[in-house]
Amino acid sequence: MKRSFELIFPAFILLVCLASPLPAQTGVSTPVPPTPIRVKVVVVTMFEQGADTGDAPGEYQLWVEREHLDRIFPLPAGYHHVRMNKDGVLGLLTGVATAKAAASVMALGLDPRFDLTKAYWLVAGIGGGDPADVSLGSAVWANDVLDGDLAYEIDAREIPPDWPTGYVPLRKTKPYEEPVKSPLEGELYTLNQGLVSWAFQLTRNIPLGDSQGLRESRARFIGFPNAMKPPFVTRGDTMSSGTFWHGTLMDRWANDWTRYYTGGQGNYMISAMEDSGTMQALTFLNHAGRVDLKRVLVLRTVSNFDRQAPGTTAAESLKSLFNRKYSGIIPALDAAERVGDVVVRNIVEHWAEREAAIPQAGQ
Repeated sequence: MKRSFELIFPAFILLVCLASPLPAQTGVSTPVPPTPIRVKVVVVTMFEQGADTGDAPGEYQLWVEREHLDRIFPLPAGYHHVRMNKDGVLGLLTGVATAKAAASVMALGLDPRFDLTKAYWLVAGIGGGDPADVSLGSAVWANDVLDGDLAYEIDAREIPPDWPTGYVPLRKTKPYEEPVKSPLEGELYTLNQGLVSWAFQLTRNIPLGDSQGLRESRARFIGFPNAMKPPFVTRGDTMSSGTFWHGTLMDRWANDWTRYYTGGQGNYMISAMEDSGTMQALTFLNHAGRVDLKRVLVLRTVSNFDRQAPGTTAAESLKSLFNRKYSGIIPALDAAERVGDVVVRNIVEHWAEREAAIPQAGQ
């Protein structure tokens, strides 16, 4: 599968995160202020390689440094402390994979120190892109977030010969069996399309960083016109799952899975480990009146492709990720902050309007 890192980041970063977790928080939460702090934007990131500032960046660091998130609040019930700036922008680092993301988002959402009822949420991270749709360093605004974990699975060596995959929707007996069960239980999260359209229009012409390394990497994907382009901003669907998957057949599964759950309307473009966990937590918080689910955006940028280049195998391609033979990580991290911050700055600078009404395309 294409999962978040690919899906979330190149495989070596996943290993770094698992092998070298951030230090545990100590102490207790700061006292609850008489009036909760009103938050304008929550920026949700998933991994950091070391310190919050001053070393090799993960998803969190560029936001901390460029948005001047200098005020620290312990968050003992979450993965990492949160940071905030004078403009009402709060940064959250959830930790890698669905469970940590859901728990950390819920910890923040229930924290009485913060008023999040009018806050916009921006998930900003990297992932593995589908070369049919995107190039390295490109940015994808999510229309839908798909969950790739909620399924039955048969080992590939035992799949019936007429099945295209060993993944079967829950409460179905074969892949892509119709009708799609209703109601869904977390398989699909559709974002506010008016807000997504606004964010896309606001950022679609932002120039993204290119490099010789990116040009060399994408040149290997002969036959994939979009993969050969310089980095660009687009919109599509993301697939979230806890397994780091890779390869042409898994890419095909992600596309088919997305079309199945979106009634043929969706287009899978990029993988992401945590987004279904984040969306589930935000859904519950919305039910509790703590957040507004209509104010949520998901932005994923392409650090690597989710499948092998023509002429190589999936195993060879996956091995190359572990050997750091890719060039998309730094451009993707930069693009996530650069594109996302245009939206953040617009919300902050027009707060009276944005607090009162959610922007739509053309506004």
